[in-house]
Amino acid sequence: MDTINPNFTGIRTKRLEKVIANYEKLLSELDNRELPDDILNTIDKEIIRINSEHNNEAKLYHLVNGSYYRILKLVRKSMGLVTKNHYLAIWMGIGMAAFGIPFGVMMGLILDNMAFMGSGIGIGLAIGLPIGAGMDKKAKEEGRQLDISM
Repeated sequence: MDTINPNFTGIRTKRLEKVIANYEKLLSELDNRELPDDILNTIDKEIIRINSEHNNEAKLYHLVNGSYYRILKLVRKSMGLVTKNHYLAIWMGIGMAAFGIPFGVMMGLILDNMAFMGSGIGIGLAIGLPIGAGMDKKAKEEGRQLDISM
């Protein structure tokens, strides 16, 4: 796997340095794993695109950031690798939307006071958090969790 070394001649802002550091950490994590050749080739192409940018700080930032998320999506779909708290974030939203809002509406209708609708969101959160935490724990035990957080 190539290394990231953009030929950027402008001023490196803190924002750009942070996104480059996150990208390098992702590459380091993936370097410790056995990756198929097609994924390695895709990562190398992304790195070549980043290393070729040398004029515009904003464009480089968006290149690095976009590449970061494309690589994460690729390894998640093809190998099942996820970041820390990946499932927690997903199930927190699912719990609030799928369980919390309907439960809150039901409570509001039963008690004839729609002010209780908001309490359902907390209940949905309480349902989604343990499910997501359990899935994250399982991913870590199976060695599918990358040591990076979003």
